[in-house]
Amino acid sequence: MNWYHGPKTWTELERVLSGRPGPRGPQNPHPGDGSDAPAWSRRRGEYTPPQRPRTQGRVPYAELHAHSAFSFLDGASSPEAMAEAAAELGLTALAITDHDGMYGVVRFAEAASELGLATVFGAELSLPGDEHLLVLARGGEGYRRLSRAIARAHLRGGAKGEPRYEIGELAEAAGGHWYVLTGCRRGRVRRALERGAASASDFDTAAAVKPLEVV
Repeated sequence: MNWYHGPKTWTELERVLSGRPGPRGPQNPHPGDGSDAPAWSRRRGEYTPPQRPRTQGRVPYAELHAHSAFSFLDGASSPEAMAEAAAELGLTALAITDHDGMYGVVRFAEAASELGLATVFGAELSLPGDEHLLVLARGGEGYRRLSRAIARAHLRGGAKGEPRYEIGELAEAAGGHWYVLTGCRRGRVRRALERGAASASDFDTAAAVKPLEVV
């Protein structure tokens, strides 16, 4: 809505809350446009990189666990801003791993391409028991398999924000095309270590996810 001091009139407020587009004019060339909301069809303009040189890092480093603003309460920056910050800091590559989806990958890829930044695509999957599985796709096939697995979990959950994954199904879907990281604070390995447990039952997922290539 872009109101900094409230709507100009009550009529304008009622129009917006009712979802009706406003009149087209110089100040409103795209009536009803909702920016990044999926319901709107106006195409985004081409990405223009900032006019500052890319830094060359002394030591090769890739950040493989980062959330954009598409992960509510976990990230605050747009995919473009994250790519710009990574380039400015001299990172070799950047992975955006939003929760249960790869919502910002197009914007991320466009910005990274202009900035000369290598990209990694992945997601942080919400498993039962408030545990997470951090998955990175290996190439195009890994991306396709991860996209399908996420879509299947959302359909099975039947409600927004409640995907239901099955670890055995994920292992089969991976087929050697994913990397799984153990560094997440809600990951199964870390949870077991925090409990001080070392029994096989605490790591029963390990056998199931072996094809996922845990690193």
